[in-house]
Amino acid sequence: MARATWTTSGVFTGRGGARTVEAGIVTGDLTVRTTWDGATAEVAVRYTGTEKWFTLTGSPEPCRSEHDSRRLHQAVVEAVRVGGGAVVPQPVRMGGWP
Repeated sequence: MARATWTTSGVFTGRGGARTVEAGIVTGDLTVRTTWDGATAEVAVRYTGTEKWFTLTGSPEPCRSEHDSRRLHQAVVEAVRVGGGAVVPQPVRMGGWP
């Protein structure tokens, strides 16, 4: 089964931070991780330098290909930098991946 993971550290949230399932809004210096299992992408964030991951609201997201899951990861990084209670972007807004 296909599997890929992308991790980007040092992602500073914009005003309003990122919305997580477990902790609500988180702000500051985050690490973003996207893990693709061949069918879905799971997105999580943590405070850079810590160990506890929080599921980003909207995760998991269906993703048919590794390429699309990489695009999703980059879209999440950009959304977190913008802030505003960032969640996992939807494919329609991204030009569609599945």
